[in-house]
Amino acid sequence: MIIEARYHGPPGSGNGGWSAGVFASAYGGSGPVEVTLRRPPPLDTPLTLTEGKVHDPAGEVVAQLRPAEPFDVVAPPVDSATARSASTAYPGLVDHPFPGCFVCGPERADGLRIFPGPLPEGRTAAPWRVPAQVGVPTVWAALDCPGGWTVLGADRPYLLGRIAARVEALPEPGTECVVTGVVITTQGRKALVHTSLYAPEGDLLAHARATWIAVEDDRRSGRTWG
Repeated sequence: MIIEARYHGPPGSGNGGWSAGVFASAYGGSGPVEVTLRRPPPLDTPLTLTEGKVHDPAGEVVAQLRPAEPFDVVAPPVDSATARSASTAYPGLVDHPFPGCFVCGPERADGLRIFPGPLPEGRTAAPWRVPAQVGVPTVWAALDCPGGWTVLGADRPYLLGRIAARVEALPEPGTECVVTGVVITTQGRKALVHTSLYAPEGDLLAHARATWIAVEDDRRSGRTWG
C-alpha cells in the first residue's frame, strides 16, 4: 500500500479518511471496519498490513484495524439546496488549518472540494460532485472532513484519530451527492462525530462514525500527532 502525495491532509501526511479507506480495503471483510490512526500516514512510502496493523518500512505502527461493531446511527439527510446554501458559509474558505487538504482544502483544484458549512444543532452539510474515478477510499475520504468541521475552529484544529465506515454502494461519477455531519459528544480533546453520504435521490450510500482529536495550533505542519 502507498498513500500517494496528492492525497495529503496536513502537509506531509495522508488525509485521514483516504488513508483509512486504503487500509480498510486491504483489510477486507464484509462488514464495517474500524481504523485507528496511530501516527500521521506517511506519503509515497510502502506500507504493509499484517495481523490488523499497518507498518511503515521501519516497523513503526501507522494504524490498527479491526471489524467494527454494527452501527445504525447516521447524520441526518438534507436536500441539495440546503447543502449548497450551507456550503457558502464554509469556515474553511476564510481560515483553514490545512488549506491543501485533498478533501476540503480550498487550495486544491484537483481535490474533492467538499466544503461543509454549518447547520443548526452541531450539523454540517455540503454538496459533492463525484469525480470520474471513485472507489472505496474516495468514499471514506468524503466521510472524513464533514465530521471534523462540526468541531473545527479557527483557533483549534482537529485531526482524525479513529473512523469506522460502512459503504453500501459507490456513488455514480458525475452526480451531485450530499454529505452531512453531526457532532455527538465532546469530551476534553476528543469529539465523536457521525457522517453520511447520500445519493442525489436521497438514498444512503455510506455512513461513518469517527473520533477527532484537538491539536495545538503550532502542530499544523502535520509532523506531530495529537
